[in-house]
Amino acid sequence: MIDALYIGATGMQAQQQHVDVIANNLANVNTSGFKKNRVLFQDAYYRAQQLSASGEANQAILLGMGTLIASNNKSFLQGDVKATESPLDLAIRGNGFFEVLLPDGSSAYTRHGALKVNENGVLATVSGYELKQQIEIPVDSVEVVIDASGKVSSRNSKDNALAEIGQIELSSFSNSEGLKPVGDNLFTVTDAAGQVTVNKPGEDGLGTLAQGYLEGSNVKLSEEMVNLVLAQRAYELSAKVIQASDEMLSISNNLRR
Repeated sequence: MIDALYIGATGMQAQQQHVDVIANNLANVNTSGFKKNRVLFQDAYYRAQQLSASGEANQAILLGMGTLIASNNKSFLQGDVKATESPLDLAIRGNGFFEVLLPDGSSAYTRHGALKVNENGVLATVSGYELKQQIEIPVDSVEVVIDASGKVSSRNSKDNALAEIGQIELSSFSNSEGLKPVGDNLFTVTDAAGQVTVNKPGEDGLGTLAQGYLEGSNVKLSEEMVNLVLAQRAYELSAKVIQASDEMLSISNNLRR
């Protein structure tokens, strides 16, 4: 019965963390480029309990000691692509990340393609992180065109012809779930992410770009609500285990009264 108290506690703790993950997913249901988290559970270690002799040999049984969270990884399924009519909004149709520069000069990666021209005249994310390719937009530009392969062209106020000014490249990883989320829709590289591939959109299995579109969150409200109900019920059952164990211990303590 003492073990049941600790086993029930592991179940309550695991489900509480599961609810926290679901809450974060739901809070970001309208965050462009957001990738939901997915919780996986595993059983805790087993304890061998020796039984009385049966026949010629003693037998032992293995008793489970509860549950643990095995992983809390990102799911990189494609989110819905929605039109925004902003010429500097880019959606990645398929695999890949935009590579941006952090203030310390290191690289980070994002699926959030809402871009702007910063104070230096360079394409950057709305949070101010410049693209790795350092694409400078001319001051006299009246139109910026970005095709599916990432070629960036500009049209100035004097000449009606488009002039190529840069090339956007995408990065992909052999294990995207190994990337580390750091906020601002950014991910940094870890050893678990594996080998990185950098190329033009549409090549080496990379997705293509869609100008005037943004990728929405891949959170599905119906799925998260079902998971929330299941997590709540599992939490309640673990609490019932603790309650039942406490009542059994109380009965045992009162046997001599």
